Amino acid sequence: MKNLSNDVLEMVAKQFRVLAEPVRLQILQCVGNEERAVGEIVERIKASQPNVSKHLKVMQEAGILIRRQEKNNAYYRVADPRIFDMCDMVCGALKKRMETRAKVLALL
Repeated sequence: MKNLSNDVLEMVAKQFRVLAEPVRLQILQCVGNEERAVGEIVERIKASQPNVSKHLKVMQEAGILIRRQEKNNAYYRVADPRIFDMCDMVCGALKKRMETRAKVLALL
């Protein structure tokens, strides 16, 4: 990691805090590379509309999602698809760690 100022590190930490909520990761996974209406997200992740709307707002304010209003419907899409690369890296590291632990446990 580059030598970053404390202010920049705080901004990075805030982004990670936004993604540290399982419902927000579900939303991210649901939206994927599409644009989704709030109602569709609610239905797909099986959460209440107020709860989903609260998380969508946080993700929009963090710059992770982009919101588009069309009459009475709000639509969301991912602002930068590279966020999926980061998620894939984390999932890959977790998978490798779990495989290593499984091998160690198999030796017991």
